[in-house]
Amino acid sequence: MKIAVTGAFGYSGQYIARRLLAGGHEVVTLTNSPARRDPFEGKVRVFPFHFEEPSILKKSLEGTEALINTYWVRFDHRRFTHGEAVANTKVLFQAAKDAGVRRIIHISITNPDINSTLPYFRGKAELELALQELGVSYCILRPTVLFGKEDVLINNIAWSLRHLPAVGIFGDGSYRLQPIYVDDLASAAANQALANGNVVVNAIGPETFTYRQLVETVKKQLGLKRPIVSVPPELGLLTCRLLGLLVHDVIITREEIRGLMENRLYVDAAPPLGTTRLTDWITQHRETLGRSYTSELARRIDLVSAYRCN
Repeated sequence: MKIAVTGAFGYSGQYIARRLLAGGHEVVTLTNSPARRDPFEGKVRVFPFHFEEPSILKKSLEGTEALINTYWVRFDHRRFTHGEAVANTKVLFQAAKDAGVRRIIHISITNPDINSTLPYFRGKAELELALQELGVSYCILRPTVLFGKEDVLINNIAWSLRHLPAVGIFGDGSYRLQPIYVDDLASAAANQALANGNVVVNAIGPETFTYRQLVETVKKQLGLKRPIVSVPPELGLLTCRLLGLLVHDVIITREEIRGLMENRLYVDAAPPLGTTRLTDWITQHRETLGRSYTSELARRIDLVSAYRCN
């Protein structure tokens, strides 16, 4: 099959593209960073996004049987916003339909909510509704936190544990997460490109942690000794903003803290989609995990450099 993947030079998109190529499929990618180093040595045909010109976007997708969409932004910034990401994705969906794409696989988030005041979860819910009303076969995958060699969250927790005298958690840390290995998600997305029928899947990993347990697990697996202290959310946010000035990044936003503390990265679902245990993965990568900081903002602004592996 000919399958399109958004962001194949990025994080999850790269794993998805590798899965598809290994399955013998022809892969094209739509991307904001066509000048980024090609990890596929020319095996993936590259098209820039043309959200402002849907006819060009449609032409890029002609002859494609399935589209796997990973396009999104983590937080609002002067260069990109959730509102723009929602509008752009709707243009992408319509262009895919107009190009005759048979099936769309969309990466969403656990617990999307059209009535939420959190733009991340509200935007994801709006896109799910748009896809469901499009009239094209679809699969919606709802992952929680991803982990992998190009990871941001788990790596930067490890970095904090390695480099700071103490690590704070927001509130009591009792809110839960179910991290899924990025390649487990990629496998599911690739398989769904070949499937039929409209489905919504909670893409969770096999382990559930409270946030405190997650930080404690990283600390234990890396053999570190650092105090982990509970701090009021606003104080934690202020500390992260100050630290962000040093590492030139948006470490976390007020909205992301709320999403965590509202348990939006947890669902009561069984069986889990992923099979790779985070605890085992950390052990395998303990020598490199957290040695250097990974900046989400740098990835968004630098559209040339390859994603660094931790």
